[in-house]
Amino acid sequence: MRLSVDHVTRYRYEAPVRGVQQSHRLTPADFDGQKVISWAVDVSGGIKGGTFRDGAGDRMQAWSVPGPVEEVTVTVRGTVETNDTAGVLKGLRETVTPACYLIETQATEIEGTLQALADAIEADGPLALAHKLSAAVSRAVAYKPGVTHAATTAAEALALGEGVCQDHAHVLIACARARGLPARYVSGYLFTAKDGTPHEAAHAWAEIHISGLGWVGFDPANECCPDERYIRLGSGFDAQDAAPIRGIARGQVAVAPEALDVEVQVVAGAQQAQGQSQ
Repeated sequence: MRLSVDHVTRYRYEAPVRGVQQSHRLTPADFDGQKVISWAVDVSGGIKGGTFRDGAGDRMQAWSVPGPVEEVTVTVRGTVETNDTAGVLKGLRETVTPACYLIETQATEIEGTLQALADAIEADGPLALAHKLSAAVSRAVAYKPGVTHAATTAAEALALGEGVCQDHAHVLIACARARGLPARYVSGYLFTAKDGTPHEAAHAWAEIHISGLGWVGFDPANECCPDERYIRLGSGFDAQDAAPIRGIARGQVAVAPEALDVEVQVVAGAQQAQGQSQ
C-alpha cells in the first residue's frame, strides 16, 4: 500500500521566546515492511543541525530556531510503500540489545494491578503470551479520548479502564515486562479508512521481543498487529522517549506559555483517511 502523510505541528507563544531547540524522530526507516519513497521535514525559520541514527535504528535530527520567535511550524510530508509482515519487524538495523527494554520508566512502572493483569494470562510460549496480553489490554482499557493526558501512567489508565492509543501501549508494555518480555513504545501513523474507527492518524502501539522471531508489533487500540495501514516512525522506552518531536524554548516560557496544534492526514491514493487536530 502506498501511503502519503501530511503532518503539521504548530507551537505558539503568548510572548516571544529567545529561541527554540528541537530533536526530531520524524523520518521513518526502511525495513522489509516499509520503504520510504519521498520524505521531507521543514521547520519555519529553522536551522538544521546534526543528524544520526540511534541504537534502535531511528534517525534523529536536530533543529534550532533563533529568536525572538512567537510561532514555530514543523511540517512533515512524504510517501511510504508498506507491506503486511504480520506485525514482525524485519530488516531494521539495530545495535541495542532487546534486554534493555525490560527497564521500567515512570509511565510504565509495574504496579500491583498491572502485575495481576499480566499474571492472569496463561499461554503456551512467548508469542502466544504476547498475543493474549494484547487482547487482555484491549478488554481492560476501552478506547475513549479525553479521559487521560500526556503524563497518564499505565497504572492510572488501567485503573480508569479508559484511554487512547498511548495508554494501551503503556499498559501492554508494562504487562509484557512484568512477564519478562522486552517491550517498547512505537510512534507512527495509521491509515484508518479501512474500518472507519475514530482513532488518530498519528498513532502509537507496542512492540514485544520474541526470542527467535524478533520484534513483533501489537496494537491493542485496534485489536490487531500492525499491517500495511501503519507507518512506523520510531521507538523508545515509553511515549516521552519515543516522541516524534522533543524540544525546549529558551526564554520566559512560564510567562509565555506554549499552545500546541497538530494536524495529521494520511491518504492512500486519492482517498483521504483521517485528520486530527488538537
